[in-house]
Amino acid sequence: MGFSVRAPRRGPHTLAALLTLVLAAACAQSNDAPLDPSPSVPTITITASGASPKTIEVPVGGRVRFVNNDTAMHMMGSDPHPDHTDCPDINQVGFLLPKQVRETGNFVQPRTCGFHDHERPDVQALRGTITIR
Repeated sequence: MGFSVRAPRRGPHTLAALLTLVLAAACAQSNDAPLDPSPSVPTITITASGASPKTIEVPVGGRVRFVNNDTAMHMMGSDPHPDHTDCPDINQVGFLLPKQVRETGNFVQPRTCGFHDHERPDVQALRGTITIR
């Protein structure tokens, strides 16, 4: 006479939470930009007080590093909200978990680009501009 072992049943909420965690981890790992160790990469730091500096300049072909030193997750994107179409290179930053660091794509056209936190678009402290020269 045989027997079978069945895994305990999990409710739909447990499975959904697990799937969300797995997807968030996969997205965080797959979108991380390689970091240039040189201090020449301009950096915007996000804290509970907001983004700093609020304005930054980079040369054509340059990138900007975003560092999340807040305890909350942020989703950085290009203006305008909610389309994020002005400077798609900013959208490569995307979701930033606490303590996570990501870079924009290379800016190839001289112009000024606005950025904001997609989840908090009206919070002025999380808005700023990147000028490409």
